[in-house]
Amino acid sequence: MTQAISRPRRASAAPASRTTDRFQVKREAILAAAAEEFNRHGMKGVTLAGVAERVGLHKASVSYYHRRKEDLAADCMLQAVAAMQEVVKVALAKPTPERRIRAFLRGQGALLADIATGRRGALVSFNEIRALATPQVDQVVAAYNALFRGLRQCFPATGWSPAQRNARTHLLLALANIMRTWIDRYEPEDYPLAADALADLLLGGLATDPRRWQAQPGMPLQAAPAEGTEVREAFLRAATALVNEQGFRGASVDAISARLHLTKGSFYHHHASKDDLVSQCFARSFDVIRQTQLQAMAQTASGWERLVASSCALVRFQLSGAGPLLRSSARSVLAEGARHDPIQRGNQLTERFGLFIVDGMREGAIRPVDASLAAQQVAGMVNAASSLRTWVAGIGLDDAVPLYAQPLFTGILAPPAP
Repeated sequence: MTQAISRPRRASAAPASRTTDRFQVKREAILAAAAEEFNRHGMKGVTLAGVAERVGLHKASVSYYHRRKEDLAADCMLQAVAAMQEVVKVALAKPTPERRIRAFLRGQGALLADIATGRRGALVSFNEIRALATPQVDQVVAAYNALFRGLRQCFPATGWSPAQRNARTHLLLALANIMRTWIDRYEPEDYPLAADALADLLLGGLATDPRRWQAQPGMPLQAAPAEGTEVREAFLRAATALVNEQGFRGASVDAISARLHLTKGSFYHHHASKDDLVSQCFARSFDVIRQTQLQAMAQTASGWERLVASSCALVRFQLSGAGPLLRSSARSVLAEGARHDPIQRGNQLTERFGLFIVDGMREGAIRPVDASLAAQQVAGMVNAASSLRTWVAGIGLDDAVPLYAQPLFTGILAPPAP
C-alpha cells in the first residue's frame, strides 16, 4: 500500500564515526527548530536556510541531514507520530478502556508540558501531512495509520462494529491533537489537570442524562451562502475539499480547475490568486457555521437544543454535497499578516458554542463542565468531521451523527446504539 522513502544521509546511514551523541544532539536540535518553523509558517513558508539560521548553522549543515525541505518535514512528522505512539503504548498497558483513555489524554498533556517547559524539543503538528508529496507522504501516512490502529485498541473489541470503533477513535485522536491549540491557557504544571478535565468530559459526555440525547435529524442543513455566482461557489467548494485533502500545494489552480472541468482562465476571472481563494474559503466556512448557529437559536428554545442542533447540522454539512468546511489548520497556509481575522472569527464562533453550553448547564441538561474547554471540543469535533470518510469506510450522511457526534454528548465509551 505504501512505499518506503529513500532519504539519503539519515543518521542510520551515516559512517560509524559520525554516529555519535553530538551527531544525534544536532539532529534533534534541527528537528525541534524545524517543527517550530513548520508550526508557525506552514510548509509553504519554511526554507532550509531559515531552519539553519534558527539553529545557528549554515544551510549546508542542515542539508547534510536533510537534502530537501520535504525530507525534513517528513522526519519531523515521523518523530511526532513516534512520540504519540509512545503515549498510546503506555495507555494500552492499562486494564480497562476507561483507564486507557484517561492515560492517553494525560500522557498527551504531559508530552505538551515537556515541550512547554523545554524538557524536550517542539513537535510538529499533523496539520499538513497531505502537503507532503510522494514518496514522503506515503511513509508518514502509513505511520499515522499505525498510530490510529494502536489507539483504536482503547475501545472494546467486542460488541462494537468496525465503524463504531473507527468513528470514536477518530474523535478521540482529533481532540487529542487539538489539545495544543488551547492547553497553553494553563500553566504547564497544570496540563495534567486539564487533561484529566478533558477525560472526564469525554468519558461522562456533556448530557446530564444520556436519555436526553436527541439528534434532531429534522433540522435542515445550512446551505452555503448564496452570495456570488454559481461558478464562484463551485470554485470555493472544490478548493476547500482539495486543501483539506491535499494541503495547499496539492490544491493547485490546475487541480481546482480540473475538478470542475473549467479552465485556469475561469479561475483567474473569479479569483486574484490562490491565496485570495483560500481566504474566501475561510469566509464561506465561517458564514456556514454562523448561519447554522443563528438558525439553531431561532428554531430552538434551550441551550442544550441549540448546541445539539447546530453541531449535528454542521457535522452533516461536512458530508453533504454542499460541504466540506475548510479545516482550521489551513490557517497555516495564509501569510502571517492574514491569519488574525480567521483566528479571531474561529474563536468567536467557538465561544458561541460555549454560550450554548452555559445555558444548557443552567437548565440542568448539561453536566457542570468548563464551558470554554467543552466548546473547544465541540468545535474540534465539527472541524474533524471533514475527514470522517477517510477513517470510517462507507459512512453516510445519516450515520455521521450517531456514530461520531453522539459520543461527545453521551460519553465516548457509552454502548453504541443497536
